[in-house]
Amino acid sequence: MNYKKSEAKDASKAQFRGVWAAITTPFTPDGEIDEAGLRHNMRHLTDGLAIEGIFCTGVMGEFWSLTKEERKRVVEIVVQEARGKCKVIAHTAHHSAKETVELTQHAEEVGADFAILMNPYYPPCNDAMVYDYFKYVCSRVNIGVWMFDAEYAGYGLSVDVTNKIADIENICGIKLPRPLEHYTALKKAMGDKIVISEPTEGLWMKEMKEFGQTVHMSSPVPFLMQTPNWRPMHDYTALGLAGKFDEAEVIAKTMQPLRDIAFKWLRSRWVNEKLIPITYMKAWSELLGMAGGPVRTPLINITEQERATLKAEIEKTGLLAKVSVKKAA
Repeated sequence: MNYKKSEAKDASKAQFRGVWAAITTPFTPDGEIDEAGLRHNMRHLTDGLAIEGIFCTGVMGEFWSLTKEERKRVVEIVVQEARGKCKVIAHTAHHSAKETVELTQHAEEVGADFAILMNPYYPPCNDAMVYDYFKYVCSRVNIGVWMFDAEYAGYGLSVDVTNKIADIENICGIKLPRPLEHYTALKKAMGDKIVISEPTEGLWMKEMKEFGQTVHMSSPVPFLMQTPNWRPMHDYTALGLAGKFDEAEVIAKTMQPLRDIAFKWLRSRWVNEKLIPITYMKAWSELLGMAGGPVRTPLINITEQERATLKAEIEKTGLLAKVSVKKAA
């Protein structure tokens, strides 16, 4: 981090811009962390896709399945590979506030730029408890901390408690995967107190144009729907942030066939079946030359029939014809 604790809010506003990716944690066939694969993926993201920032050890990263030592190791590798190329925000939340502090302090010590905490997910919490959790952690670290209003915790953060948490010295942003009505209410209540980012790629253009959002923080779309030779999200984002929305829209529309596939395989399973579809994200990313591997129990791995069908559907969009990256070792 290149700022003091008291400067976290300003640092966040200055440093969160463009496209950030929420990455998976690649595993070897026997379920161990694939360190070589993770390094390969990071180089693909930074050197090939020009990603501005990485969100690691979060929901996409199967954080609940990782030991504390594994979470630390992933952050270390991501920071090493990102240094001088892009920013890093590490998810460090745990149901133990004490362990959350340890993980957050570690992220700070090894060079992560920011940390992020999803809603405390056990025991069931009211607003006072949620505020106390964030206050406890933030008072013990110096790094800038984002909220991650993940309703998979069993509840969403109210506008009032979000606004109150945002007054904590080093709280500097919120990832807000909530309906636009909630986004609008929160924006009205907080103004520009902290950075607000709704992470749905399909809404990103609208958020830049109508809400002045400057960062897509974050989703797997940046590496699922782009290749080093074809970077529509990167390109339309640059145009949108420059105020050239008509030009940006032309490029953004080219991604619609891939959005349709993502809705079928990812979003609909998440919303309708309450299944976190990481196995399909990993299979998709492997088609583009990235390391993925299996998911850890209790998630269920993709079947061979599903893998073949997914590949055929993606192939029809022409995306795979644009792949020229080397596959992970």
